[in-house]
Amino acid sequence: MCENDDRPAPAAGEGADEGPALVGPALVGPALAVPADPGPVLVELRGEIDLFTAAPLAARLDALTAGPRPDLLVDLRPVSFIDCGGLGVLLRARNRALARRGRLRLISDGGVVRRVLRLTGLAKVFEVLPGPPGVGPPGGTGSVLPPRAG
Repeated sequence: MCENDDRPAPAAGEGADEGPALVGPALVGPALAVPADPGPVLVELRGEIDLFTAAPLAARLDALTAGPRPDLLVDLRPVSFIDCGGLGVLLRARNRALARRGRLRLISDGGVVRRVLRLTGLAKVFEVLPGPPGVGPPGGTGSVLPPRAG
């Protein structure tokens, strides 16, 4: 467990075996025929990403980054908590994608995830988008990151 994570471990039957909720095209089974260039795969995560949920998430991201040139968009906007275990899983998936000449981008519009990424220095490691590509703020410039304060 991370040193500063003082949350109690979930009791049996209280989500200990549940991983973060995975939603969207990332859950499509292998029997589905996919076009040669389908574009990025969107993986939406919800809830808490921590040492308890890292293993199932890692397995899913490993599967999604197993092929050549993986292109993943991981939407972290609905995530309420992330610890070192969750960050490690995201880093591993990023490294796997890059090793296969692909990419992994994170979507985070602020809040706890963006704060953790900045505090750990990982905001400079990951490509972090405020929303899905091609969807800019109304009347805005569509910049990738908001300006940093002081």
